[in-house]
Amino acid sequence: MSAQSTTAAPPEEPVRTAGPGPDPSPAADRGDARIGLRAHLRHTGALVRRNLLWIRQDPESMMDAVLMPIIFTVLFVFVFGGAISGKGNQDAYVNYVVPGLMAMMGMNIAMGVGTGFNQDFQTGVMDRFRSLPIARSSVLVAKIVVEIGRMMVATAILLAVGFLLGLSISNVPGMFAAIALAMVFGSAIMWIFLTMGVVMKSAQAIQGMGFLVLMPLQFGSSIFAPTKDMPDWLQTFTDYNPLSSLADAARGLFNDAGPVAHDVWVTLIWSVVITAVMAPVAIHKFRTKT
Repeated sequence: MSAQSTTAAPPEEPVRTAGPGPDPSPAADRGDARIGLRAHLRHTGALVRRNLLWIRQDPESMMDAVLMPIIFTVLFVFVFGGAISGKGNQDAYVNYVVPGLMAMMGMNIAMGVGTGFNQDFQTGVMDRFRSLPIARSSVLVAKIVVEIGRMMVATAILLAVGFLLGLSISNVPGMFAAIALAMVFGSAIMWIFLTMGVVMKSAQAIQGMGFLVLMPLQFGSSIFAPTKDMPDWLQTFTDYNPLSSLADAARGLFNDAGPVAHDVWVTLIWSVVITAVMAPVAIHKFRTKT
């Protein structure tokens, strides 16, 4: 008679179904939650300090803001000055081109914002920021604040070189108003390039697209030469080009050269519209980028 032994099978564990529960990434949710103005300003200030410390550790990142105004001013004054204003009349061209170059500085530095932002994504820095319980917009606003500071450095160098080459200003308050107007417009353009920095795959792609857009805007404007001798179709383009409005407004503010209210308002309207459209897009793309 043989004894038959049996082993009881272990009871099956109940299957757990997904239900309403905590989000697996609470840090990300806290970052998207509504944050008060005081906390938003504190986060922005901390990120501004972080960006400034990065510039301190990598001073070569300021080379474009330092060298670009020197090279462009000398190049355009001595290459185009004689052809446009007549041989030996470079002083007159200095007073024409330097106010316009302030608009050009803002556009080129804005492009650098997009490439730098994209590189931060490639290194994983932005993934770290998005995992923190901070307002997403504070990351972008801090970037713009620091770049406005770089624009101020570039503008100061531009004016210093201009004075050395014969720039004359008869309205000092108007000069500061022109600088402020250029900063407002430059900060608006930065939102476009921040969006490009999020959606485009590489910094090289941003640079290529940026040059395709900036070159027609810069040279199809009144920055470097008066528009009266341009073809009619090109004059129409320059009339609606915000860089022409900014350059003409800056010239008028520098030396009380005619009425400037129209050009100032056109530049401000362009700045408000660009910011109102592109800032929400940039913040949304930054928040949802995978």
